[in-house]
Amino acid sequence: MVALTAPRVVSEKAGVTSTAPVAADTVIHGGAVTVSEGGLAKPGKTGLGLIVLGIADATADNSGGADGAISITTRRGTFRLFNLPTDAVTAAEIGKPCFLVDDQTVAKTHGGNTRSQAGAVIDLDAQGVWVRLGF
Repeated sequence: MVALTAPRVVSEKAGVTSTAPVAADTVIHGGAVTVSEGGLAKPGKTGLGLIVLGIADATADNSGGADGAISITTRRGTFRLFNLPTDAVTAAEIGKPCFLVDDQTVAKTHGGNTRSQAGAVIDLDAQGVWVRLGF
């Protein structure tokens, strides 16, 4: 492509939502932390190399379907997730990364290098950990 020689109208997207193809034989429930593994959306889980996409807007049921047969819409933002009691995020972690345990739970550490980063800890309260999710 060459440099502009005249003004142009540029499309813009707020970047709050995105869509991703869902892995075969996978159900992602609405409200679940959703990750990309190998370019396919899956529910959050313990594992390395996962990319957190955000929170699922609605349930996507691809059970019996092939890779990418359906897509899911996810939202980036700050959400309250459950805190793993045996590796709990504390106030000392505010502003630091926390790590994904499952599709609704985070932990303080990477669990011996078994967990992917979930996002940044924004706050804590009695109900859980507020985490900024999504890239």
